[in-house]
Amino acid sequence: MSSAPSGRPAALVTGAASGIGRAAVLALAAAGYDVAINYSRSDAAAKDTAAAAEKLGAQTLLCKADVSDDPAVKGMVAAVAAKFGRMDVLINNAGTTTEVKPKDMDGLDLDEWDRVFAVNVRSIFQVTRAALPLLKAAPNACIVNTASIVGLRPGPQPLPYAASKAAVVNLTKTLALNLGPQIRVNAVAPGWMEGDWMQRMLKDKYADLMGRRAKATPLKRCVTAEDVAETMMTLITANRFVTGEIIVIDGGFTSST
Repeated sequence: MSSAPSGRPAALVTGAASGIGRAAVLALAAAGYDVAINYSRSDAAAKDTAAAAEKLGAQTLLCKADVSDDPAVKGMVAAVAAKFGRMDVLINNAGTTTEVKPKDMDGLDLDEWDRVFAVNVRSIFQVTRAALPLLKAAPNACIVNTASIVGLRPGPQPLPYAASKAAVVNLTKTLALNLGPQIRVNAVAPGWMEGDWMQRMLKDKYADLMGRRAKATPLKRCVTAEDVAETMMTLITANRFVTGEIIVIDGGFTSST
């Protein structure tokens, strides 16, 4: 990896070691962006994502930081500035949840509620605030947040996760209002997505429930991380007059139920 800025546009993706974040990193690299890869724990996965992005021609920067920790966020953004000298795109993708079932009100510890909101909601504000000087200096700067379909309608997900994603929806719209016209802010809201996240949530019911969801979806499959990254890229590279929008990515499931 070169230590000098390449002159290419640059992006920061939080929660980028795997899943949607990894897919976004690779899509950005393929589109000509250098990419800072934020992660909190998965060193091996983050290094693998960086290596894959470099094969596509990108310079990369690994940023191990807890996005709910404001000093760590400020240090991460400073590292991006030192490495790339710019930030054209911010993807706030980092997220977490709890395994406490939504009907188990007494089983949910309030510290767990606060942890989910700190990672899923407060981090978006903290990372965005720290990145503003770089984003304001970039032409056509944009932010894409990762919300969820459960932020728009009730679902079987844990209460703090669902409520936090509803907060992401509102925060996206409010940031769009306050950061325009210099910076566009949109969000994606994936439906049930194939991969590790849903496998952890559904456990041994994963194959059965995902199969049922696919059959009930007009496009006859569940969303993939690559589907989400593709939509993110349309918001980044096109749709120049779109801001404050939440793009649902669920193959038409919510429109048919």
